[in-house]
Amino acid sequence: MTDNWNLLGHDWAVDMLRRHIATGEARHAYLFAGPPGLGRRSLALAFARALNCTDPPAPGEACGQCRDCKQIAAMAHPDLAVIQAENEGGTLKVEQVRELKRAVSLKPYQSKYRVALFLRFQEANDNASNALLKTLEEAPAHVILLLTADNPEALLPTIVSRCEVLRLRPLPLEQVEKELERRGAESSQASLIAHVSGGRPGYAIRLLEDKSLLEFRRTRLDDLQKLLSASRVDKFAYAEKLAKEKDVMRQVLLTWLSFWRDVLLRAAKADSPLANLDRAEEIESLAKRIDLPAARQRVAETERAIQQMERNVNARLLMEVLLLNW
Repeated sequence: MTDNWNLLGHDWAVDMLRRHIATGEARHAYLFAGPPGLGRRSLALAFARALNCTDPPAPGEACGQCRDCKQIAAMAHPDLAVIQAENEGGTLKVEQVRELKRAVSLKPYQSKYRVALFLRFQEANDNASNALLKTLEEAPAHVILLLTADNPEALLPTIVSRCEVLRLRPLPLEQVEKELERRGAESSQASLIAHVSGGRPGYAIRLLEDKSLLEFRRTRLDDLQKLLSASRVDKFAYAEKLAKEKDVMRQVLLTWLSFWRDVLLRAAKADSPLANLDRAEEIESLAKRIDLPAARQRVAETERAIQQMERNVNARLLMEVLLLNW
């Protein structure tokens, strides 16, 4: 780990943000874009600490020890507002943005800036997006708005144009592996987790610290193997059970998506590393049995199911159709 606001990777982004603070040129809005688990929120919070640190060791740095640094790290600072949908894959609502707009009109309570952090802003509905646009247009000088989102193209272009956009990329797998080993993982475990995370450091660290996540993945990939040859009755029973827990269903679909993407890579004879390294045999076998268009179709169907879930389509019907298509 470098002296990089104590973050893993994204050095260029830290350098740019540090420079903005040091030269007094902080923008009024930033968008941290990239897939979940990449460290978007960690980078945004590190930036908020550096903005409001009362005892910076150098311009653009945070001491990590003052009251402001500690409160921001814990997301419990009176001048930090965190706005997000109730759960992942949910909806960020207009009332939440309006409430925030009232709060940011007030002067900071104890810091230089009031910071509003909008997490997973792609989950905002149209009204919430329009309300944020007004806030962006009218934000006072003491307010800095930070947004995280999977993809800038999923947001209103007028919002994106008013933000400094930082497109974060996954890290090299070797870099993630080394960090996991530094945190106590064995070499084989570090390699598997780095591949499963696809180079997303935040997700990799969560997988290392929460053993239930890898266990969940293993169980659901086992389910997928069984479902490929299961009867229609068994598929319907599985769909009915899973549809009762939408949060779980979304995670299952994301797990299956990573598997089908691996099958697609092998069917296309691509050199890219597999995400599911421990399932290489199953992936190779499937890639030989189905052709490239079929593998591509499995990926597209799973992606579409995840998108439709976010639009509140009937979950049971969605899962039944997906499994029958297999």
